[in-house]
Amino acid sequence: MNTSFRLKWLQRRRDDGGFTLLEMLVVLAIMGLLAAIIAPQVLKYLGTSRTQTAKVQIQNVDAALQLFRLDVGRFPTQEEGLSALVTAPPTAPGWNGPYLQKSAALNDPWANPYQYRNPGRHGEVDVYSLGSDHAEGGTGEAADVGNW
Repeated sequence: MNTSFRLKWLQRRRDDGGFTLLEMLVVLAIMGLLAAIIAPQVLKYLGTSRTQTAKVQIQNVDAALQLFRLDVGRFPTQEEGLSALVTAPPTAPGWNGPYLQKSAALNDPWANPYQYRNPGRHGEVDVYSLGSDHAEGGTGEAADVGNW
């Protein structure tokens, strides 16, 4: 191999070997800008998706309550609570459940149990979640979600 060719080849390899500090800083700045723009939108979407999930889950629990009522002739008492949809209470002849397959379906997306009120304030029975703040009232993700 020719010596001059070998030197040119080695020098070319050394010159093309990597990125400069300036190039790396430009790429990092672009990635930071993208993260600053996209992150708030993703967090906003995640918050509304939990509220939407709670609405769907409450509709499922309400449907299970209606099936319980058809079989037993009444809604579960306040003392029996929503757990009567998963395990048969001793005071419910005609129980033909489970009306919900898993007891995990009785927890809202914030990992708190759904609230149950019999008699309800908004209907015959109320099933609701207190939202992310675990307190009555609120707005946005902290708003109460119920079957009313």
